Amino acid sequence: NLLIIRSLLDNSFIQSIVGFANQAFDLYAPRLFSYYVNILNYLCETDPRLERHFAKSVFACYAFNLGGKVRSWVHTDHLNLAFGWCSVTALGNFDPKKGGHLVLWDLKLVIEFPPGSTIFLPSALLHHSNIPVQPGEERLSFVQWTAGGLFRWVDFGFKPAGTFAKEVGKKAADEANKARWQEGLNLLPRLSEVSSTS
Repeated sequence: NLLIIRSLLDNSFIQSIVGFANQAFDLYAPRLFSYYVNILNYLCETDPRLERHFAKSVFACYAFNLGGKVRSWVHTDHLNLAFGWCSVTALGNFDPKKGGHLVLWDLKLVIEFPPGSTIFLPSALLHHSNIPVQPGEERLSFVQWTAGGLFRWVDFGFKPAGTFAKEVGKKAADEANKARWQEGLNLLPRLSEVSSTS
């Protein structure tokens, strides 16, 4: 398995997807991107045993969904950073008008999601899934994210949330969590900041 994983990580096409997602994230959500960069850098500098899968990526975690007809049921990724973004890239050979659509249930949206497309979504908050592709077609995906626990670990002084709460008290811990949530919302881009090129 390690040889297969290493070949995927070293694949130039996967590295291009990682680079594209990194640049797009920085372009559309620069404050949130910087938060990801700072936390991951701090983690790696503090513990030299940690190794990045991709040298210049802002994300700490990756999933290769290679089952041939990959689809997901309605879910949220509750362990991801609550105000964070997850990058999903659709791969394969399928007609995006007939299948493979991304469904964002809370927003009541069904989105055509062609092979080679990448989308960012707050996967911890939005219920999402995708519909199957047609017989004889293939759909794969590559997902990038960072677990919320890594951010909390750093923000709480390299301690688990429970230990932090015991040290500072429940009320102070609750206040710290509320402050983290508000700071996180302030990192998100505003519609007024995204200029249209059309």
